[in-house]
Amino acid sequence: MALLVVPNTRFHHSFISAVTEFGDARMDGAGSVNGAELTALADEEAFERLVISLVRDQQEDAPRAASFVPATSLWMVNDDELVGFLQVRHRLTPFLLEQGGHIGYSVRPSERRQGYASAALTESLGVAAGLGIEQVLLVCDEENIGSRTVIERAGGVYEDSRAGKRRYWIPTGYPNNSQLFH
Repeated sequence: MALLVVPNTRFHHSFISAVTEFGDARMDGAGSVNGAELTALADEEAFERLVISLVRDQQEDAPRAASFVPATSLWMVNDDELVGFLQVRHRLTPFLLEQGGHIGYSVRPSERRQGYASAALTESLGVAAGLGIEQVLLVCDEENIGSRTVIERAGGVYEDSRAGKRRYWIPTGYPNNSQLFH
């Protein structure tokens, strides 16, 4: 089963393979990474800079666009294969409150429907609790039945829909569930 790990350069080849699978599709939870950067990220030094940036982004004083918040980026791995991305945003902006939520995640297409998203979401609740977040907001597209199912199975309570997005809240168990990831 998937384990959440801090981004690391040892997953370089697996990362390239995963991003290639996504093609032009959105990669929720991957930070600002997108398929258009794939050629540049094939370079080991460029990839190392990305990893450093993702890890540093969880610090309050890390450089970032004014509209972005500190976020903990984690990768879902099975053995040594990167199977997906997950990001815990430390607080909500007005946009994240409406459209993004605290946690974003995506599983590479070839690894979907194997329980990775469910396991990662459950594990990430402990990360959010460790950050002092009492309940997390998760948002998914109305038509994304897979993500909707993952969120509801994790205890997500539907609040409403806004602009084609379903909004759910999940208690993290804070302060009783404040252990961090492995």
